[in-house]
Amino acid sequence: MRQEYNKLVRNRIPDIIHNSGIEYKTITLSEIEYQQALRNKLIEEAQEAATANKADLVTELADLLEVVDALLKSYDISHNKVRLEQDNKRATKGDFDNKTMLLWTE
Repeated sequence: MRQEYNKLVRNRIPDIIHNSGIEYKTITLSEIEYQQALRNKLIEEAQEAATANKADLVTELADLLEVVDALLKSYDISHNKVRLEQDNKRATKGDFDNKTMLLWTE
């Protein structure tokens, strides 16, 4: 029975599927399609990380970071540039160490 995925997968997944004897079809995305697929994958992985139990959280965060790394590479953005922006936001708006939840404003 055919199962539809239509999602970005890691490079070795087709080989793993092939070696298990399962038929499959893949396509190669254009750069614009790839960037959109990465953005979709970012949401998918963030949702999985958000709902992961403690035992699975490290794995899900690793998947999330893999997608972030691919996005940075695709858009030619350096890790350093992101870190500088992170430092800037931390300096102007702070971090999350105080565990503060905003309940309302008026």
